Amino acid sequence: MGVTSTSQPAVDRAQELKQFEESKLGVKGLVDSGLTSLPSLFVHPPETLSGLKPARPRPTPTPDSIPTIDLSGCDSGRRSSVLGEAARAARELGFFQVVNHGVPAEVLDRTIAAVKAFHEQPMEAKARIYRRQTETGVSFFSNIDLLHSKAASWRDTLQIRLGPKLADVEEIPEVCRHEVLEWDQQVQRLGGLLMGLLSEGLGLSTGKLQELTCLETRVMVGHYYPYCPQPDLTVGLTSHTDPGVITLLLQDQVGGLQVKHGDEWVDVTPVPGALVVNIGDILQIMSNDEYKSVDHRVLANPSQEPRVSIAVFCNPSNRENEFGPFPELVSADKPAVFRQFTFDEYMGRFFSKELDGKSLINFFRA
Repeated sequence: MGVTSTSQPAVDRAQELKQFEESKLGVKGLVDSGLTSLPSLFVHPPETLSGLKPARPRPTPTPDSIPTIDLSGCDSGRRSSVLGEAARAARELGFFQVVNHGVPAEVLDRTIAAVKAFHEQPMEAKARIYRRQTETGVSFFSNIDLLHSKAASWRDTLQIRLGPKLADVEEIPEVCRHEVLEWDQQVQRLGGLLMGLLSEGLGLSTGKLQELTCLETRVMVGHYYPYCPQPDLTVGLTSHTDPGVITLLLQDQVGGLQVKHGDEWVDVTPVPGALVVNIGDILQIMSNDEYKSVDHRVLANPSQEPRVSIAVFCNPSNRENEFGPFPELVSADKPAVFRQFTFDEYMGRFFSKELDGKSLINFFRA
């Protein structure tokens, strides 16, 4: 599995895909096996690779930088200032980082360490939950779109359903069980605060998003990006937008996350103690295009130190309700930009395709 040609026959690719999936090794297992070149399964086409590079270094922050928002005092005298910063970032960039968010530093460190410990277990320990079915709410896999994508990306994932019905607790790996449950408590508190700010930023009531159950469905993905021997031939995560309402991301200090702003890719440089927040497609739709869900990606990791990131996707639990632009944000001057649809319809389309940018949200335009 060390070939780097991108022109192999489709039947060979299908066989290679089958072998990789059935091995249950994940990308970490390939690295541990000592390979020095990428299996062709992971080599991306030239049109993807040509635009891959670290963002140019900026000696000082510029308007293109991802803002860091201090949440301290947002329940008192500073609320209007914090609210303005969050709404502006949601409108202009779709991404921002938050500090002084109330999550103790030791909880951040424990959560990262626990997810890292899961991925660094022996292959046999992880293979038990290597699957794509979600009945138990816990699964370990490499590439959620592995069976649909043109090329695989260099990462493994632990996925756990946190709400509205928590996954089978006994299925959550013991090495990270306590930390995952503790993390969910923090996400619920902080997610409620952020949704309140973003609701108010649209001129709506503080509780509007939570009334629509937007914090109730929570899915955690603990990504592990091991050292890549040929990072110029693949990616850690292909360019995509998130399908939900908001995403809360805890990342370590290794870096690699980039956001598209205009025609440029901007690094989301890790800030010690910060959490990354980004707008999902559903919130862009509900805001009638006021807030922006933007393309982002992760470069393949050239460092010997693995990159670990933990995202929690917050979504509505009422999957049969119709979603579309808030009526309060629709007028003769600004008609509805998107049609109505159910969350089930939206997610069905998301999981039947590869991660490939904004094509999904455009399907729901009016």
